[in-house]
Amino acid sequence: MFVDEAKVILKAGDGGKGCLSFLREKYRPNGGPNGGDGGDGGDVVLICDRNVADLMDYKFVPHASAKNGGPGRGSNCHGANGANCFLKVPEGTAIIDDETGIVVIELLKDGEKMVLLKGGIGGKGNINFKSSVNRAPRKITLGTPGETGNFTFVLKTIADIGLVGFPNAGKSSLINILTHAQQKEAPYPFTTLNPKVGIISYAETYQTLTIADIPGLIGGAHENRGLGIRFLKHIERCKILLFLIDIAGVDGRNPVDDYRTLREELAHYDRGLLEKPSLLVANKMDLPGTEKHLMALKKAIGGTVLTISCAQNMGIGDLKEKLYAFCRPV
Repeated sequence: MFVDEAKVILKAGDGGKGCLSFLREKYRPNGGPNGGDGGDGGDVVLICDRNVADLMDYKFVPHASAKNGGPGRGSNCHGANGANCFLKVPEGTAIIDDETGIVVIELLKDGEKMVLLKGGIGGKGNINFKSSVNRAPRKITLGTPGETGNFTFVLKTIADIGLVGFPNAGKSSLINILTHAQQKEAPYPFTTLNPKVGIISYAETYQTLTIADIPGLIGGAHENRGLGIRFLKHIERCKILLFLIDIAGVDGRNPVDDYRTLREELAHYDRGLLEKPSLLVANKMDLPGTEKHLMALKKAIGGTVLTISCAQNMGIGDLKEKLYAFCRPV
């Protein structure tokens, strides 16, 4: 199971209460107040960790809290501070406050640490209230409560390239060729059920690019047909989009209509996605009748269409160079 969204209920620790205490020794019967302060409550701290793949841990255990501060003690002893609660999340996680709907934190880089909820402050012991007119104060303060909140953790994949296409367009095959991954390939739709990220290596320059493959879109995906459009959040942060089209027009499909449908589904999710730089790639050029479809596609979009065949490993080198030029301009 791949979990890219989870609702959580979090609480920072409460501050410990101050201590009411007086010094009592054999030769100092009226030694005065010596009640210490309470300890501060622990914070809820988020840690970005590249070794965490998704949000599954929070799907099944949605509650987490930091420890409360300890109470103050006599002899002017300070209460122990509460232990922080550390929560590890994947790179690209956005934290949304359920009450306001606002993104309060985004963690994008491995090792980032951010305090989400602050622990309460420890209360004051009675030694703090001693004065010239009040030599034996019986006043203390309680610790302040720690912050609480209901949040939604949303994972948005970080990648250079977002791969978009219909089911059976050859996305898994292309990912396997470009990244030497082990994506499942099969002659039926929706072989990809969860977003995957692969790494494209360039031996000559020792550079790499990351490419995100999301489950295939179909017409009406915004109406929850197929697997819907919720996976599109995983290409929001991509630098460019790669539209992969089945140019063979199998089963009576029209490549021009496919391309337009993909763009419409992206617009239903977020029109900003259409403003990203994009490449249009026609796959399955080894099959008969593709030239006619290719000409129609070029005429319809009035732009460049890259041609490849994953089955024959044709045009892959040119595609890699184009992707590098888009994402790593000189």
